[in-house]
Amino acid sequence: PGCLRAFLFDMEPALSMFLAVAAILPFFGVFSAVTTPVALAGPKVSSDGQIEVLLSSMTLKEKAGQLSLFARPWGSDFNGESPRWNTTLKWIRAGQVGGLFNGERVKTNRELQRIAVEESRLGIPLIFGADIWHGMWTIFPVPLGEAASWEPELAYQTARAAAKEATASGLMWTFSPMVDTARDQRWGRNIEGAGEDPFLGEAFARARVEGFQGPDLKSPDSLAACLKHFAGYGGALSGLDYSESDMSESTFRDVFLPPFIAGIKAGALSIMSAFQALGGVPVTGNHWLLTEVLRDELGFQGFVVTDYEADGQLVNHGFAANGSDAAKISLSAGVDMSMQSGIFQEHLPQLVSDGLLSLDRLDEAVRRILRAKAAMGLFDNPYRSLDPTKSWPNATMIQEHDALARHAARKSLVLLKNDGAILPLKKCCQKIGVIGWWINSKDLDGVGVVWGNRSHGVTLMEGLRGAVQNQSLLRATKGSGADEEIKGGLEKAAAVATWADVVILALGETSLHSGESRSRTEITIPEVQQDLAETVAKAVQKVGKPMIILLKNGRALELRGAVKDAGAIMVTWFLGKQTGHAIADVLFGDYSPSGRLPISFPMASGQQPWYYNHMSSGRPCTWGRSYTNCFLDVPDLALYPFGHGLTYAKVNYTTPRLSHLRLPWNGSLSIAC
Repeated sequence: PGCLRAFLFDMEPALSMFLAVAAILPFFGVFSAVTTPVALAGPKVSSDGQIEVLLSSMTLKEKAGQLSLFARPWGSDFNGESPRWNTTLKWIRAGQVGGLFNGERVKTNRELQRIAVEESRLGIPLIFGADIWHGMWTIFPVPLGEAASWEPELAYQTARAAAKEATASGLMWTFSPMVDTARDQRWGRNIEGAGEDPFLGEAFARARVEGFQGPDLKSPDSLAACLKHFAGYGGALSGLDYSESDMSESTFRDVFLPPFIAGIKAGALSIMSAFQALGGVPVTGNHWLLTEVLRDELGFQGFVVTDYEADGQLVNHGFAANGSDAAKISLSAGVDMSMQSGIFQEHLPQLVSDGLLSLDRLDEAVRRILRAKAAMGLFDNPYRSLDPTKSWPNATMIQEHDALARHAARKSLVLLKNDGAILPLKKCCQKIGVIGWWINSKDLDGVGVVWGNRSHGVTLMEGLRGAVQNQSLLRATKGSGADEEIKGGLEKAAAVATWADVVILALGETSLHSGESRSRTEITIPEVQQDLAETVAKAVQKVGKPMIILLKNGRALELRGAVKDAGAIMVTWFLGKQTGHAIADVLFGDYSPSGRLPISFPMASGQQPWYYNHMSSGRPCTWGRSYTNCFLDVPDLALYPFGHGLTYAKVNYTTPRLSHLRLPWNGSLSIAC
């Protein structure tokens, strides 16, 4: 093994080092490099005592290495011509990297793991992570859209499917789920979470953690979860990404903390610290949050990883003088692993040697990483999830996951309005005009998709063509781009609208409008699309035909003019691979819409942040009356509130009827509607 070989060829270690190394050899056994993974012989590195023996044998550089996470170079070229690959391989052999991220492929990661366990001094295996938020190859609805199903079990199923595909692609850890409660729709990262309600957020946090990780962290198809972004990130001021969060502790504990607690109780192996400052202290350097709350109060036993270079960014916050200072502050605050900045690898050994950083704190962080790797079974079998005989693609899995993607997409659709029962449409004998920038677009996935396969995504038009009986009754034109005019586009759109018996107008955001670093001051339909909607509305009004709006969006939107006044409106989010089929299923009545909003659609952008469970005022809004809790121009209401969603059946809400006014001590009570 690498640890013994290092001793034979490097005579610097003292006798005590030799004894420590000799002691841990039985725990590792012989790391196999054969094609078929085999379980390692001998005792497992799983108990704290065994981990302490390993920890005692590590140099300061090796300890800092375990706390350092880096992006894997793209591709799989090991020919020595790539400087990034050369650096990465050098670090692995020196034991100066604990894991790599955003690099898939079983063959490549298996070889990197072989180098780690056979050619590094101690043979500690790597962990391979990635951004897998709502699918690996089969892309499911974005998390916000899936939350509109109000079915946590669905989230469990899609997370389990994503885990199976990811682990079949050489990965074993995901930077997901995002469980930030988000009340301000200007914030672009709404799309990644479960919306504005902490209770709904708790339910989906549990489901996604359990879905990713499965029942056994050591299983080859278990994908370790990472709750993010701890904590309060969704409260960024003005909805501007990376801005500070400034809130009362009661709001923090009642609104933003509960989904993290649920995820911790569900067994999440890791947590990612947030970018922003909370209460004036950057989260990555916030000892109160990362240690007093997370460890002492909540009892979290996993490890904390920074967001991308967030520890080094303490300098930009004005909270650290330089990289060395940032490394000391973040580790001391409670961070265990540094993502990509390299400051742990570069500065921690010297900080400890100079007495500026506690060795006990360094050892505590390393201990957490080693425990996590043991919990994942990597000391039992470092080639877990790296079996070339079970790598993606898998024909049976593709078929099953496609069916699940279609089911999840249908469940995610929310019908906001259906005046006059315009929907469902007829599959025959009805001329349907289809207009909008995304009717043939492959921009279906939204955010958080590193891989996927856009060429296999089903567009809206493909879904409609597959559903209607006579394709000559379909006519389509873009009318405009998402943000730009098309010469003659409005005229063509008006012509299609005049010809049709019913018009489907597909509007909304592109994937570049939502997500990280994509905050908006006006959460409206882009102006060129609004102009298109007004043109089409005039055309259909002249001929007395209905118009249906399909919204593509990663947040709640302010709806205006012809969009707001359309006869039917359906929120379609970013639905992933089966977008077209799922929308067609619902439009034509093969499936009745059942989704409900996990966020509130405001009357105007200026209401933000607006959420349903705000405190009542001492002067409640009475529209039109002065000195009450109203804006001058709009009521203090949502256009479509949290929980709103229609279906095709008529639903009546009546007062429940009780069989008895009192429940007998040993009896029963019936409730009927």
